[in-house]
Amino acid sequence: MKIAFFDTHSYDKKSFAQANENFNYEIDFRDYKLNENTALTANGYDVVCVFVNDIVNEEVIKKLKDCGVKLIALRCAGFNNVDLKAAEEAGIKVVRVPAYSPYAVAEHGAALLMSLTRHIPQAYLRTKTANFNIEGLTGRDLYGLTAGILGTGKIGQIMADILKGFGMNIIAYDPYPNEEWASKSGARYVTLKEIFCESDVLSLHCPLNEQTKHIVNHDSMKMMKHDAVIINTGRGALIDSKALVHALKHQQIGGIGMDVYEEESKYFFSDWSTDIMTDDVLARLLTFPNVIITGHQAFLTTNALKNLADTTLQNIRDFSDNAKLVNEVKA
Repeated sequence: MKIAFFDTHSYDKKSFAQANENFNYEIDFRDYKLNENTALTANGYDVVCVFVNDIVNEEVIKKLKDCGVKLIALRCAGFNNVDLKAAEEAGIKVVRVPAYSPYAVAEHGAALLMSLTRHIPQAYLRTKTANFNIEGLTGRDLYGLTAGILGTGKIGQIMADILKGFGMNIIAYDPYPNEEWASKSGARYVTLKEIFCESDVLSLHCPLNEQTKHIVNHDSMKMMKHDAVIINTGRGALIDSKALVHALKHQQIGGIGMDVYEEESKYFFSDWSTDIMTDDVLARLLTFPNVIITGHQAFLTTNALKNLADTTLQNIRDFSDNAKLVNEVKA
């Protein structure tokens, strides 16, 4: 099997090279993303391996089919960037990695929350210049506050456990509630309106689809407490970014820690420190002192990278062996 890897970085190459010792595939790593302009470079390859910001729309899939590609292997859990219907019509299978390390993502969310509520970035920058003034760094206890978990899959459940460890009260919303988990963990399912109104911390863990796109919007943020904070380690488009700027500017919410951004594909995973940023919304978000943005790194642990590589290559082996594709995604 010949595999064309798109949008790869040093950590991808290292983890997949190690995992490939057990598979011996012919892997060609590319630094550039898969899109309409680069799809034809997959000519002669059996498989393309892509990440969250690669574009796999109908036009790209048609070109991949012409190139002889038979499998799209996502080295991530999300698949909203793939036109599944077009892939099905083209006869190209799609597989993903549904769970690589939910602990990595949940723990990063907790790190964002602690950094935001205790002003760790500002304190760090001060002490690096020998400024030990603590004016303006007043935080608040998480103990006794209410944490809202929006989406109670594996990551949401782990985040709930972490926040419960802080002594927080857990409420949750999910269109498919897991009552067994709620009973064991002490969480309480509420309505969507109630989770916005009652949460002191709102943590987003739902997939991105037509129902959840911009689930955090102008109207929902108006319902939130003025000192409530949002944590998003899920998908950027769960939040209406322009509405978020408005809510922050008018102090409708207390702040946000985000590892994903609605229009991140142009900027994230790249160095823009010496270039002009043309995304006015992202540029504005970076100016708020109560906003912490990390560049989609919640997954980035050695454990997660190993699981991503092992599962992705095993998905490809299952395909080549005509075995059951346990991680297949269908339209």
